[in-house]
Amino acid sequence: MNIFKPLTIIFLAVFLVSCGSNSAQKKMDISIKTNTDGQAISIDKTLELDISNPKNHEISSVKYTIDGKPVSQQVDLKSFRLGEHLVEATLDLAGDTETITQSITILNNKTPKVYSYKIINEYPHDITSYTQGLEFYNGELYESTGQYRESKLRKVDYKTGEVLKNIDLADEYFGEGLTILNNKIYQLTWKRGTGFVYDVETFERTGSFKYGNSREGWGICNDGRKLYKSDGTEKIWTLDPETLAEENFVQAYHNKGKVVELNELEWVDGKIYANRYNKNGVAIINPENGAVEGVIDFTPLRKKVTQHPKLDVLNGIAYNLETKTFFITGKRWDKLFEVEIIEN
Repeated sequence: MNIFKPLTIIFLAVFLVSCGSNSAQKKMDISIKTNTDGQAISIDKTLELDISNPKNHEISSVKYTIDGKPVSQQVDLKSFRLGEHLVEATLDLAGDTETITQSITILNNKTPKVYSYKIINEYPHDITSYTQGLEFYNGELYESTGQYRESKLRKVDYKTGEVLKNIDLADEYFGEGLTILNNKIYQLTWKRGTGFVYDVETFERTGSFKYGNSREGWGICNDGRKLYKSDGTEKIWTLDPETLAEENFVQAYHNKGKVVELNELEWVDGKIYANRYNKNGVAIINPENGAVEGVIDFTPLRKKVTQHPKLDVLNGIAYNLETKTFFITGKRWDKLFEVEIIEN
């Protein structure tokens, strides 16, 4: 029996484990060093990346990436989107390749502008409608409502409140936001991971789609080319209108942090207006980088509607291109307000 062979195998195994442990220990001694403040940095700053190596391990090369894209040690952040990003440093540690990571948050460099409003008109609104989506298309108002066994898709005469066309969703669906593009209505549902497509003239359902990485269906709007979808977080996803696949997302952030629970969405003059759930307000968001550039507090409107036990929060914002005014309502509100938004 050759006793040297098993001893050699044992020696090699111990040697490899030792080398692996040594490399792992070196990795634990090293971290990414930045010029952030609590891992946050303003978009108008230059991010500086370096390696903290207090035990002076031999490092022959370092390569940095942010969200998988190569960057240098000094990074101009102006072209980046706001929110959380993953910084990676790939190191050559004496022949071993190791990767270390660190999260950073890019904040906006400006405080959001504060806007107020002026009421121009008040119109009747179905007090039983749990409004989730509201949008004008060719001068006519369309509405999506929620709650299980109550969810609907409607076309409404906004001046009288008359329902001109209506279909009910199946009982298992909780209706959410809607938008209309190229004569197609896109309606979200909440937790079923499913959206529906309809013909705008007939309300015939022509298709459906599944969500990708977005968590739930909340609000949706479009810029004439692409769809934008909120999921209850700070993220707004872009969807291809043909495939309805999620392409990317922005994260809504101001100069202090993220803005969550983005709900019903409306596209106006290159910006996304987002109702904030439970806040009775609207955030004005730059769709390119997620910057919250303005805020509007509509809280006083809720006091102007009939007060009743099922009255709920503001959720419904539509822009009428014909009148150049906004229309605001809420869940089980009996009024639809036409308003002009004013910068303070």
